[in-house]
Amino acid sequence: MFGTSLHWTTFFYLLVDVFIVLFAIFQSKRIRHNNLNRFIVLGLLFIFYNLTGGLLPINNFPGPFILQYIITYGVAIAMCVYVVQYLYNEYDIVFLKFHLTVTNIACYVVGCFVILFLTPYFFTNSIDLGRVYFSIPVSAICLYICWAFSRRISNLPNANTHIVRRNKLSLLTITCIAILPILTVIGDYQWLTFSVINLAFYTITAIEIDRYLYLLEHKSKLDQVLLFYQDNQEKFLKPKFLNKGLTRREIEITMSILDRRTYKVIGDDFCIAESTVSKHASNIFKKMNVKSRAEFETRFISKK
Repeated sequence: MFGTSLHWTTFFYLLVDVFIVLFAIFQSKRIRHNNLNRFIVLGLLFIFYNLTGGLLPINNFPGPFILQYIITYGVAIAMCVYVVQYLYNEYDIVFLKFHLTVTNIACYVVGCFVILFLTPYFFTNSIDLGRVYFSIPVSAICLYICWAFSRRISNLPNANTHIVRRNKLSLLTITCIAILPILTVIGDYQWLTFSVINLAFYTITAIEIDRYLYLLEHKSKLDQVLLFYQDNQEKFLKPKFLNKGLTRREIEITMSILDRRTYKVIGDDFCIAESTVSKHASNIFKKMNVKSRAEFETRFISKK
C-alpha cells in the first residue's frame, strides 16, 4: 500500500490500534487511572511496531540498509519486553527461574540481537542467516516463559469466572508474543505475523475492559468502602479514590476480602504469594483506618 511494503492487514491493525489508544487517552484524562497509562504506552509501542514493521525496509531510506532492521527489531524487542513487564505487574510474577527478571530478559534478547544477528550479517551480508541465529535462542527463552506462565496460572482451585477469563486472555497474550521469533524465521508474511502480534494487544485490551466491567458489576460489594471517601459517593472510580485511595490491585483484593476469601485463596486467584496478599491487605487496612481484618469486615461488610 502507498508504494511501500505495508500490507493492507497491517494498515487495518494500525488504524484499530490508533483508535484504541486515542480512546484510552480520552478515558485516562477522565478517570486518571494509573494502569491505563501503562496501557497507553503499550498501545503506542504496538503502533510503532506496525509502522516500522510494515513500512521498512524501503530502498530510499537514508543510511545503511542494516539500520532499518535495527530500527524494526529494536521496536519489536521493546514492545515484547513491555508486554512481559505488563504481565509481570499484572500477576506479581515470582515463579520464573534463572533470574528471569524483565531487565535480564531485555539484556538477553538485546545481546542475542547484537551477537547472533548483527555479527553474522556483517560477516556474511545475509539477513536470513542472522535472523535464524537470533531466533533460535530467543525462541527458547520465549517458549520457556510461555510454559512457566501457563503452568502457574492454569487449573487454579476456586477461581471465579473473572479470574479464569483473565488468565486465559493473559495466556493467549504471552503465547502470541512467544511465537514471534518463530514467525520471523518462517518468512515475511505480514498478514500472519501482524495478525498474531496485534492479537496480543487486543487480548490485553479485553483484559482491561473486562476488569472495568467486573468492578462496575460488583460495585455494591464496595459501597461501604467507597463511602469512606466522601468525594466518591456519587460516581464510582473517581480520580481521588484511585490515586489517593486504593490502588487497582488493592481494590481487587478488597473485593475478595469482602467475599471472606482467605489470603491463600486470594493469592491463588491472582497468582501471587500469600505473604504478598497480606502486605496488600495491611495497606488496605491502614487506608481504611482499621487495625485488623476482623475490624475491616465488621465495618465494611453489609449486614443483611
